[in-house]
Amino acid sequence: MSQPLFQVKDLQVEFDTFGGVVHAVRGVSFEVEQGQTLAIVGESGCGKSVSVQAAMGLLPMPPARIMSGSVLLGGQQVLTDSGKEYRGRDIGMIFQDPMSALNPTMTIGDQIAEPLIVHRGLSKADARRRVLELLDLVRIPEGVKRVAQYPFEFSGGMLQRVMIAMAIACKPKVLIADEPTTALDVTIQAQILELLQSLQKETGMALVLITHDLGVVARVADHVAVMYAGKIVERGTVDEVFYQSGHPYTLGLKQAMPSVKAMTDRAMQPIAGSPPDLFSPPVGCAYGARCPYAMAVCKRHDSPSMTLSNSHSAHCWLHHELAPAGEAKSAVGGDA
Repeated sequence: MSQPLFQVKDLQVEFDTFGGVVHAVRGVSFEVEQGQTLAIVGESGCGKSVSVQAAMGLLPMPPARIMSGSVLLGGQQVLTDSGKEYRGRDIGMIFQDPMSALNPTMTIGDQIAEPLIVHRGLSKADARRRVLELLDLVRIPEGVKRVAQYPFEFSGGMLQRVMIAMAIACKPKVLIADEPTTALDVTIQAQILELLQSLQKETGMALVLITHDLGVVARVADHVAVMYAGKIVERGTVDEVFYQSGHPYTLGLKQAMPSVKAMTDRAMQPIAGSPPDLFSPPVGCAYGARCPYAMAVCKRHDSPSMTLSNSHSAHCWLHHELAPAGEAKSAVGGDA
């Protein structure tokens, strides 16, 4: 069996705050193959962005602390000082808010050219030629004019395209996209997703997509990791996670998602309660207090990973051989 292109293993991240220690990421592991798309989904605050920022070495330390974990690119460790050369060159990242990610005092051309000069050693003239190629690749017209403009002269959708151009400038093997369509209207969202898929097909890069939008996941992902309270609670192919959901939290996300079916067949059902306090994570299942199917064991012990198929697993006691049969057991593993 071939080694995945990009692997994160047992990543644990904490933050020191005035209120105490926040256990933001608690043993996260995921992997993605070349040319594949992995979507990491979950509600705000579950640790999605912190996980990938830690993997990229972008968290300020302190207050952040990486307690354990490894990040491998083609088998090479990148979560070290010697691994910095990979970041921005072999691993690109699109940030959530282009207005805050881009430097307002630098032209668009200079910002896209910077990684080419730093990581590839291009001259300014060669970098400018490559910048014009990139602007054309991400479908920004009038490149010669645009390179001399500043971020405030671009719309939100165009700024996101600039971020994509910067992220792919060095032809990375892995592209991490952190909520790349959150602040965009529906039409622009579709264009950005289409662009990412087109670039992926052309270059063969792996894509790690961070999102809370299940519609986006259904459209572009090959595999899905569902994250809750700093842990991945379910993983599988997009069809397995959507149509044979193995964790009650995944069912809750689907039932809370607006859709035509929801408007005609049933009302949307928000997930009751609130996520746990990560200053003091619960001893048992973090979702137990909100789960309609919680059992006594869920409050005492967190579930190990239960294998549902070769590519599908979930951290849920309902899949244990001793779990009682009935409505709860039939609710997971089926289309709810």
